[in-house]
Amino acid sequence: MTDSLYSVQLYTLRDGITTDLGGTLKRVASMGFENVELWRFEQYRDEYRRALAENRLRPLSAHASLVDGNARAAVHAAAELGIGTLIEPHIIARRWTTRADIEAAAASLNSVARLARDEGVTIGYHNHDHEVRQDFDGHTGLEVFAAALDEDIVLELDTFWAEVGGASAVELISRLGARVKFLHVKDGPYTTTLAEQQPVGQGAMPVADILKAAPEAVRIVELDGYAGDTFDAVQQSLRYLLEVDR
Repeated sequence: MTDSLYSVQLYTLRDGITTDLGGTLKRVASMGFENVELWRFEQYRDEYRRALAENRLRPLSAHASLVDGNARAAVHAAAELGIGTLIEPHIIARRWTTRADIEAAAASLNSVARLARDEGVTIGYHNHDHEVRQDFDGHTGLEVFAAALDEDIVLELDTFWAEVGGASAVELISRLGARVKFLHVKDGPYTTTLAEQQPVGQGAMPVADILKAAPEAVRIVELDGYAGDTFDAVQQSLRYLLEVDR
């Protein structure tokens, strides 16, 4: 494995981003990261542009509301910043209750992908737990969704939320196949209590098996919450990944 496979979702370090974006990205680079996944890049566009250049960080991906937001503006901003993949982080749970609902949600994301192609931006989707809780003839809602997506739309599998939702992240990777281009790698007990999340390698997640199942996917460290110092948790997580991901 090479360092180019590793990234960090900057939502994890959101307090630092809002108070000292430049200093936060400098610390991220000093940890050994070469790539980042941007958070609120439209709001902090100019600050990100400067800090990314100063710290030689690549914005491989970013999150933005696309289905229910201003997708055209987000795509344009992503293209300006050189973001390769723009990811819808959340489609609300009530749109995952029936197969028709799920296919309609996929159609909405397909529409975004069509306008993004002209800007050279790839579109993706990031799951939480509600996309895998319901069974559709032996398949999760996420699988139904993926089957209805245009071929060039990718998936960012949040491995932790998949497990919390009752699915096996390893099995999902196998079923979803080459669409899985990014992994959100996080750890902790299988609970929705965010503050109980832990640095990667210190919780219940089968991290090594997950990484082996998706050897080419970008590994993105993320903590939705943490009771301790998040910078320290991110550093510990990267060190663990570098040790186990071989």
